[in-house]
Order: sequence, then structure tokens, then C-alpha cells
Amino acid sequence: MKVAVIVFPGSNCDRDMHHVLTDVFKLESQLVWHTDELPKGIDAIVLPGGFSYGDRLRAGVIAAHSPVIKDVKKMAEKGMPVLGVCNGFQILVESGMLPGALLKNTSLNFMCKWTEIIVKNNKTPFTNKLQLDQRIPIAIANGEGRYYADEETLLSLKKNNQIVFTYAEQVNGASLDIAGICNKEGNVVGMMPHPERSAEQIINPGNAKPASLIFESLLSTLGVTA
Repeated sequence: MKVAVIVFPGSNCDRDMHHVLTDVFKLESQLVWHTDELPKGIDAIVLPGGFSYGDRLRAGVIAAHSPVIKDVKKMAEKGMPVLGVCNGFQILVESGMLPGALLKNTSLNFMCKWTEIIVKNNKTPFTNKLQLDQRIPIAIANGEGRYYADEETLLSLKKNNQIVFTYAEQVNGASLDIAGICNKEGNVVGMMPHPERSAEQIINPGNAKPASLIFESLLSTLGVTA
């Protein structure tokens, strides 16, 4: 099984994601430059974290118009699992694949810390090995990570079970403490925290197993035995 990890100018978590997918979970992972076509035979797509185009104009907005995004949209529409982490989440929102917006944290500061998120939807390709209301110790690192949506959109997210993760504590002023959402079909997931920085015990001061289940969920979705 092959996973494409999209690389933009300013990506800085692409190799972290490639390492976790390839070395830890034994998936074939390929780094794909944003102006290249998606490789044939891929089974999932990941948009990693970083600062694409230096967050100029708005985080993720320039990358959302990169050539590869058109192909990512086509594959998403066909039901392929797509995960956007941090800047990848911002790109999914700016490209219209997910609703809402990512704004500056209420502190107006970049935050880099450990926190916990709570599972609110365990029916996606990235959460099917998790339990509802399970807590995940996880790293966050963002300056424009505050998820925002108007009341109508928030009601729609709740009605359609599109809220995937919430923060266990208030960290950045996000609407409904949202840390991650999915599209209506459930195959496109965006999250601000970094599972690739949290799924190995050597770097997670808490329990790395819950974060690793995000990747084990993908393995299960793709029919791979962990």
C-alpha cells in the first residue's frame, strides 16, 4: 500500500510523516512535490505540517492553489483517505475540501506544547481503531490553529458527525474546542495536532499508543495487518 505525502515550499513535517508511515508503520510512503502529478497506485494522501509559502497572505491559502491540489480533490471525491495535519489542515480548509477557517490563536502567539484531544468520531479512516471519548496525548505546534466556523456551519458539523477531535482543555480559542474535523463523507480529515510527532514512545512523554492508533486506523482502512 502506498501513501503520497505532499511537499510544499515551506513544509517542515514532511519527513517526519514519511518516517512514521514508512519506518514505524511499514507503509510505502512517497514524497510528492506540489507541482508534480500524484503517482499511480496510491491508496491515501497526507498533507503534512509546516509553513507553506511562509504563511504569506493567510496560512495555507497559496498552497491551496498548487497544481497537485486539483488531483487531491479528484481522489478525495472518489473516496480516497486524505489527512491534513496542521498546515495540511489549513490547506484543506483554504481549498474548500473542509469547511470553516483557521485563525490566529487567541494568545496571538505560536504555541508548542503537549496537550490531549478527545475522539468524537471514530468512523473515519484515521479513527476507526479509537474509542469514542478516548483521550490522546499529542503535540501541538501552531500560530494560526484556532478553528472557527459560524453558527450554521457548527450546527451542520454536529448534525453530520463531522467533529472528529476536540481539545480536552481550552488551548487556542477554537470554536467548540475543535481540534479536527472531516468532510460529510468522512474520508477527508483535518487536524491541528501532530500525530506524527506523538506516535513513538521515545518522543511522547505521555502514552504514545493512542496517537499511534491514528496510523493503525489507516492500516486497517487499507486492509494492512499492523
